[in-house]
Amino acid sequence: MVRATLSFPSGFLWGAATAAHQVEGDNTNNDWWAWEQEPGRILAGHRSGKACDWWGGRWAEDFDRAAETGQNTHRLSLEWSRIEPSPAVWDDSALDAYRQMLRGALDSGLLPMVTLHHFTHPLWLAEKGAWHSDDIVASFERYTRKVVTALQDLVGFWVTINEPNVLAYGAYAGHDFPPGAGSMPKAVRALRNMALAHAASYRAIHELQPGALVGIAHHIRGFAPAKPGNLLDEQVARLRSRVFNETIPRVLTDGKFSMLGRSERLSGVAGTHDFFGLNYYTVERCSFDLTRPGQLFTRGSFPAGADLSPTGFIANEPDGLARALAWARRFGLPIYVTENGVEDPEDRLRPRYLAAHLRQVWKAVNVGNPVRGYYHWSLVDNFEWERGWTQRFGLWGLDTETQARLRRPSVDFYAEVCRANALSSEMVARYAPEALESLFPSHGPEGLDIERG
Repeated sequence: MVRATLSFPSGFLWGAATAAHQVEGDNTNNDWWAWEQEPGRILAGHRSGKACDWWGGRWAEDFDRAAETGQNTHRLSLEWSRIEPSPAVWDDSALDAYRQMLRGALDSGLLPMVTLHHFTHPLWLAEKGAWHSDDIVASFERYTRKVVTALQDLVGFWVTINEPNVLAYGAYAGHDFPPGAGSMPKAVRALRNMALAHAASYRAIHELQPGALVGIAHHIRGFAPAKPGNLLDEQVARLRSRVFNETIPRVLTDGKFSMLGRSERLSGVAGTHDFFGLNYYTVERCSFDLTRPGQLFTRGSFPAGADLSPTGFIANEPDGLARALAWARRFGLPIYVTENGVEDPEDRLRPRYLAAHLRQVWKAVNVGNPVRGYYHWSLVDNFEWERGWTQRFGLWGLDTETQARLRRPSVDFYAEVCRANALSSEMVARYAPEALESLFPSHGPEGLDIERG
């Protein structure tokens, strides 16, 4: 066996990511809670309920677990409906609770990256149309100003909106997220408003906190033709990638909003991100399908023999992360992998998925790509939106009946990576031996900063 260590730069951030509705529990004043009560909306009739009971205080023990296993940062989100339960009516006790949470993270040695919006909306905003509301930009800026004024002494690292593209497609083009509009034109309008709201939030944060770093967490999904060389498959793969992956990053870079025949320049939007937050999970194969206009005439699938997660939701495609990082580099910003992970309750796929994807992050850094940190999704099993509790993404498992945390082997694997600031062949041999030869081939190392043991 080649003994080798893939070392990361000093100061690299290692953490995990969570989202308020998925971990807090009892978020009864937002649109997702209401959505969960409707029959057929969530797989198996699941509901978030107490989730991971973070609103009951169990964030403290989870932060301790993260810090004790070598993590030095944590990405979390705030619940808008707790902070602003009615229009321009603020709940300072909620902000105090978030102050306590953030102080707890810092005291544990975890640098907080805070997301202002992660899929959920206060009921009052949802009733006005959420991202179709005429005053959504002003509402989001007002919320931003309140939060940053209250928390800026504890946070300098902000994500305005998590995965605008996923939200637009899930809620407006599709039927999985509330309100389930099923209209591509509505998705286009929502994305346009999210770009404007992000820009307003960006400017407000920098006005209040000039030294802050502000960005988005953007979902990049790989799209490849199901049959390479098939002209129609190649065309729909390119179309899906352009519409889903490129619309938001490009408008935040040059101010030009271009999507499905609509093109305009949005005032004040260009240059409104200080870093590129990249969420990556898998690559999808695209087949042309004339019967699916709402999906841009595409049927998605994974190839036969793919290394699939238990429910078939994710294929282990680490090369897709390499391509996503190379693409993101074009925007000339520091890059943070703000989400990456796999659903796997038995923790059989996760170790090799984690090892293979971290190796791609190292390769990107090794060729000068400005990747500054990595956030695993997720710290602990949480409520996975329309998929409920049917998928388990946590390093730690969760017993939803008792709230017990269950230590999976990947906890210790990731802890070794975080503490060493490196991925080694010995770690892979111990936790994902089936991936050792592909990641550390016996014919020798690929990169100059591998240290032979």
